[in-house]
Amino acid sequence: MKKIIMSLLAAAAMSAPALADPIKQDEYYSNHSMGCMLLRECTDGVKQVTSLLDISSEYPNTDSFYPVADEFNSMLVALRKVGVNVFLADEKYFPVGHRGVYHTVGNNFFLNKTFMKRPHVLMSVMRHEGWHAAQDCMAGTIKNNMIAIIHNEEDVPKMWAEMAQRAYVLMPAAIPWEKEATWAGKTEGMTMKALQSCAAGTMWSDYDPTPMTREWLVENGYLSK
Repeated sequence: MKKIIMSLLAAAAMSAPALADPIKQDEYYSNHSMGCMLLRECTDGVKQVTSLLDISSEYPNTDSFYPVADEFNSMLVALRKVGVNVFLADEKYFPVGHRGVYHTVGNNFFLNKTFMKRPHVLMSVMRHEGWHAAQDCMAGTIKNNMIAIIHNEEDVPKMWAEMAQRAYVLMPAAIPWEKEATWAGKTEGMTMKALQSCAAGTMWSDYDPTPMTREWLVENGYLSK
């Protein structure tokens, strides 16, 4: 009888369907599906990343990721220390062309699996979205929903500023944040350093807050005058 019961349980487990996402098939590849992912309500095909191997093992060119391992894993360690989780997610959750997204409310960011097979693209997105996490840290704490620029706008190299202005022409309000994230995304070690400052609690001594950010930090009790 025990064998029969165990066999029935095994058969039931094999036939049980995977939990489906709470959205319709025609709602994928949209802001709606991305929101579902950000809220962690859509989890099919979404895997947490604990090391570079969780990403590189998804592709046949695993060895080509080795040169970026130190920087990637250092960023990952710093992100974990401040409570930010990284996920590799199916492309169906992203609007077409979106490679990654950071969520300031949930303190998670998500990488589009379709684009991460090339190490230089992975690092560009990781640095870019990781910079947004550092901006979150600059705005008092990673636990609030605020985000602040780290550098004065005029300090962003013209090339990266112009690239961001073109890319976010339909979202002009986001350009100040995206200019320096674009810069960081193309600069080795820049995001890693900022995240390590965040994790060490030295963000405002390592990076002098802009006048507007400093005023806000003082008003909200994060800094003394």
